[in-house]
Amino acid sequence: MELKVYPSKDAMSKAAADLVVAQVQKKANSILCFPSGESPLIVLEYLVKYGKEKVVDFDRCHFVGLDEWIGMNENDEGSCKHFMYSKFFKLLNIREEQIVFFDGMAADLDEECQKMDAYIKDNGPIDLIMVGLGMNGHIGLNEPGTDFKLYAHQAELDPITVEVAQKYFQKSTELSGGITLGLQHLMEAKMAVLIVSGGKKSGILKEVLTNSVTNEIPGTIVQSHANAYVLVDEDAASKLDRSSSFF
Repeated sequence: MELKVYPSKDAMSKAAADLVVAQVQKKANSILCFPSGESPLIVLEYLVKYGKEKVVDFDRCHFVGLDEWIGMNENDEGSCKHFMYSKFFKLLNIREEQIVFFDGMAADLDEECQKMDAYIKDNGPIDLIMVGLGMNGHIGLNEPGTDFKLYAHQAELDPITVEVAQKYFQKSTELSGGITLGLQHLMEAKMAVLIVSGGKKSGILKEVLTNSVTNEIPGTIVQSHANAYVLVDEDAASKLDRSSSFF
């Protein structure tokens, strides 16, 4: 695991985007996975810019969805799929056959998990998976207590996740659960990139980097990944001991 601290969220986001560009330039048909929400927003803006400027060509890449709210799909503003389509896929004219995403409205959610697992098993592993960090230490919708060995699965949402997620909806929205890649997918990915910004994440980031690896703080699993980058801004890093071995 390699920790890198940047002076601002913008600088951190650019560095994360540059890792993606380098990966695609190295392997044109990379399988990529990005999170939705506030954390990756500027990262995706840089990637859209690079794509339009022909710095990088995503035409042969494939994209797998990280997670989704149960009962939602692309048409639901606030859904993960809506975010990725509106902030990335449509802006770069990514073709439907390049996208493998969870359908949160599927009649059989277990089958959705099996389809995702089968796709990654047959075509993967994921070349680069980028994830954010929840206020409770979750990655994707792998909440505290989730078995590290799980692949795609349905997730019971932690109350903290439900509360924080309301910012993505125009009105109070009941979230009944989630569907997500498992942490075993992250561990099998060739590269894992954790992005964290803002002072509100400083406490949980410190726990993720200094606690022993435990599924009670799912983010700690990055310590065990053979090729993980933790990219953070100064605000997120404000509670870290600068004399530690990470620096």
